[in-house]
Amino acid sequence: MERVLGRLSPQIYGVLRIVAGVLFAIHGAQKLFGVFGGRRVSLMTQFGAAGVIELVCGLMIALGILTGIAAFIASGEMAAAYFIAHAPRGFVPHQNGGELPVLFCFLFLYIASRGTVALGLKR
Repeated sequence: MERVLGRLSPQIYGVLRIVAGVLFAIHGAQKLFGVFGGRRVSLMTQFGAAGVIELVCGLMIALGILTGIAAFIASGEMAAAYFIAHAPRGFVPHQNGGELPVLFCFLFLYIASRGTVALGLKR
């Protein structure tokens, strides 16, 4: 498989980055605007700050603008979300509902290490 898909590695990574960024931005839009089945929260709360980070960093990651910095901030936000909201209910992500924050955290850490690579506005 690596011989076939390896040639497309930069483009596949670009699609992964775009999809992850858009999904993250949607979480922010849910919090900030109450769209996509979300509930609008006050901007001056932890959830409001999280919504701003998710929307702005998600769009930056998807578009490939300052990708490394945006992904590093997003990774940190997801680590904080896990330890603040999920870990108190038990450390194992499958028991405390924290699978998504853990996955986003490590995915964005990987994206921060790679940058834009392909399919972005800035390399």
